[in-house]
Amino acid sequence: MQPLHPVVTTRPVFDATPSAAGADGLGDLPEWNLDDLYTGEDAPELAHDLDRLDQACTAFAETHAGRLAELDAASFLQCVRDYETIQSISGRIMSFAGLRHYQNTTDAGRSRFLQNCAEKITDYTGRLVFFTLEINRLEDDHLAGLFAANADLARYKPFFDRIRAMQPYQLSDELEQFLHDRSSIGAAAWIKLFDETTAGLAFRIDGEDHTLEAALNFLLEQDRAKREAAARELSRVFADNVKLFARILNTLVKDKEIEDRWRKLPTAQMSRHLSNHVEPEVVRALRDAVVAAYPKISHRYYALKAKWLGLDKLQLWDRNAPLPMQEERHVDWAEARQTVMDAYAGFDPEMARIAGPFFDQGWIDASAKPGKAPGAFAHPTVTDAHPYVLLNYLGKPRDVMTLAHELGHGVHQVLAADQGELLSDTPLTLAETASVFGEMLTFRRMLDTAGTQAERKVLLARKVEDMINTVVRQISFYDFECRLHAARREGELTPEQIGAIWRGVMTESLGPAFGYEETFENFWTYVLHFVHSPFYVYAYAFGDGLVNALYALYEEGAPDFQARYFGMLRAGGSKHHGELLAPFGIDVSDPRFWDKGLSVISGLIDELEGME
Repeated sequence: MQPLHPVVTTRPVFDATPSAAGADGLGDLPEWNLDDLYTGEDAPELAHDLDRLDQACTAFAETHAGRLAELDAASFLQCVRDYETIQSISGRIMSFAGLRHYQNTTDAGRSRFLQNCAEKITDYTGRLVFFTLEINRLEDDHLAGLFAANADLARYKPFFDRIRAMQPYQLSDELEQFLHDRSSIGAAAWIKLFDETTAGLAFRIDGEDHTLEAALNFLLEQDRAKREAAARELSRVFADNVKLFARILNTLVKDKEIEDRWRKLPTAQMSRHLSNHVEPEVVRALRDAVVAAYPKISHRYYALKAKWLGLDKLQLWDRNAPLPMQEERHVDWAEARQTVMDAYAGFDPEMARIAGPFFDQGWIDASAKPGKAPGAFAHPTVTDAHPYVLLNYLGKPRDVMTLAHELGHGVHQVLAADQGELLSDTPLTLAETASVFGEMLTFRRMLDTAGTQAERKVLLARKVEDMINTVVRQISFYDFECRLHAARREGELTPEQIGAIWRGVMTESLGPAFGYEETFENFWTYVLHFVHSPFYVYAYAFGDGLVNALYALYEEGAPDFQARYFGMLRAGGSKHHGELLAPFGIDVSDPRFWDKGLSVISGLIDELEGME
């Protein structure tokens, strides 16, 4: 069923998108116009859709419950299409409620509206729990016969495959119904508490209170004293709230462990692999390749950065610090838009054409406001509407890359929409491809127009840092989650124990160039992926490695590359990753594939070392 919170794809958390007050001089930053979903909470269309959803769920259950095995191919096709319509209605309602909430997560009225919508839809769609359960009781031969009899039904085979992947882990009808019914007040409630708490945090820096994203923005300052002051204030506030964050994480991890145990899932990560439609051994190969590359990538780069900054040891607040020769500048919105659109158009005018409405029709919410959700994301909403992009734009050069990233998601979501509600959603393993590819196009465009060697060095260093944040850091996050979930099975974890796990994985990934003060211990508290989407993070590393390979083919002039690339995006979730990547000659099941992608990062570091 449609998740109770919008499914969003976000930029990696630890290259945090700056956001804060003080966006003067950035130009007119766009805000969302959600009227394409509904004009307001009291819109008659919304009330109509809630009633329509209630009736559709009742009719669906009365017509089909207990009878799926009796349906012929034509009747089964109509059943699937009815189910798809229900998904579209519920998805539109929850997208509207969720997006309004993310605009101001501290607004009690918006929070109440989101919860009320979630509870109603949970109630209505609870009548449909039988659908996936009965699909999983069908014999393989029976289902194959239906597909053979009707090509239109066979088109939905990937949808059935994803459902039937859970067949070995399915619970009784009663337990599945129970889990569905409690979903709006179970994990979802703890996630909501996390969002509201994070959005409400205040950080006192330079005599003023700042939001979380504003405080993170100070970590990008040229002045090291300002970076240190911000890091210590972040640490102080995290420490003041660490018991609550530990309670949230302990509860969610335990809640997941209980459900996993009942389902007899072999590992905590398995549910994510199943939803991503990716084999565990592929993820293991990716993880092992990245960890083995720590010394030649992150350890080597940060040693180089310490030398540039004239430091014996880097500290937390130096990780994303600008280089000494880097000029402080703000990029206004018009320049950011032009930079990204030129990069997209340089790849293919069609890509820029698809991206254009995001800027002109209220599909981007860019300005930073009190209570607004931190970071950045792209949400596809439903296939008969369009995606929406959330940013917290402050004019840093990294913000331009974030715009390129999220707009890549948006283009992907627009292209995939033709697949329909049940087949458009792309598994996370491929969902980050278009976003990271958009970043790569923008980076290469900026690099090609660099006027001096110093400017080129800054761009290269910033790209290496972004790639480290996307690959190394996200795999370290994945390891953190693996160890956290394993440790939680032995009992509740104190904040200190969680901090120790955090320190361990960060020390391994960052390497000996860093000193590790106690201020570092609680920075796990604001990583929303750990709360919202367990084990999501490896998708970033997957996407980066894939994009490195794809971009190499593009630069080599592979024939019809643009057509094949757009074809991959248009496929959405209608094909397995192996089938989608076959036209490019890419096999992610080969462990050597990931080494090739990592060598691209190592090669950029070689180039930086050559500039010394």
